[in-house]
Amino acid sequence: MKTKNNEQNIYANRLRVRVCGILILENKILLVKHKSITKLGTFWAPPGGGLEFGETTENALKREFLEETGLEIEVVKFLFVNEFLNPPLHGIELFFEVKKTGGILKTGFDPEMDLEHQIIEETRFVDLDQLSTLWHSENYHAVLKNMKSNKKIFYVNGL
Repeated sequence: MKTKNNEQNIYANRLRVRVCGILILENKILLVKHKSITKLGTFWAPPGGGLEFGETTENALKREFLEETGLEIEVVKFLFVNEFLNPPLHGIELFFEVKKTGGILKTGFDPEMDLEHQIIEETRFVDLDQLSTLWHSENYHAVLKNMKSNKKIFYVNGL
């Protein structure tokens, strides 16, 4: 059985290389709400996760989308690199534009955690025009705060 302590052992106090996908449909961005092991509480971010040894970024992103969202995707292009540093988490994140090719949207799972200790709470599309009004009540990945419209998302620079 995996617990919060195991969660911290899996993700915390080490540098991780992550892939993240930006999927926008009808002026809405796909986001995943996670329980956070930091002081943030809950945390909204684009779908993504850690690269496994020997896995390509494209295959990792396809795997992460299927696990977290139930959607099949195609990687369109590389967008930017972001360093995520919020102790005890530290990640180098590679962001890609993706498009949906199949599947049905659902709240997925983290295969590294058992069913009783899942960190994924919700998966949904959020209207880009409403993101800034939600920041005061929810914690969002920092790259989302740089987005003012779906056109500008693809010109965001990492932090």
